[in-house]
Amino acid sequence: MSDNFVITIARGYGSGGRTIGKLLSEKLNIPFYDRELIYMASEESGINLELFGKLDEKVKKGFFDPPTRQYTGELIPPESNDFVSDENLFNYQAKIIKELADKEPCIIVGRCADFILRDRENVIDAFIWAPMTECVKNVMALEPLSEREAEKKIKKINKHRSEYYRYYTCREWNDYRNYELCLDSSKLGFEKSAEFIKAYVGIKFASFQND
Repeated sequence: MSDNFVITIARGYGSGGRTIGKLLSEKLNIPFYDRELIYMASEESGINLELFGKLDEKVKKGFFDPPTRQYTGELIPPESNDFVSDENLFNYQAKIIKELADKEPCIIVGRCADFILRDRENVIDAFIWAPMTECVKNVMALEPLSEREAEKKIKKINKHRSEYYRYYTCREWNDYRNYELCLDSSKLGFEKSAEFIKAYVGIKFASFQND
């Protein structure tokens, strides 16, 4: 098994998934990519960064819920009227994700990375979640929000992530069958959750030698 492994992390808002990913990055001494992906996609494509930012893990909605449009991997050329379409912004992010996965061991947060890399054997897909009460506490510790406001924000962001995931993958974002690991971060805490994933990496990729 190649040492060039990739860990993808999908996460509920307030679950600490991003924090766990950062801790894991430090423990394994490998790069961590989250919003960096949209900067890299903007640079690669030449498309304005603001467009990527507006649609980061969101899909546009009209009167009806957005349909599904499964990602195929085909880039739309600059001469096309659809070059700056939502789909092509996603395509360029996916291109960056694949290139990073080819280049080095890394951790990639969100943006349907588990689906984009679904045919690769050297990938561990993790979903981090926590009960609403715990997510509310975590959000309130970082933002000046009431319990009601925090819960409302959590539900809104999770809804965006769910719609985004369904649109590009035709799968349900919180379906455990999409992931190799599903962790309730409230059981172990952030630090021990990162340690747990690190231990799993060591078991699955026995050739990886940690310093």
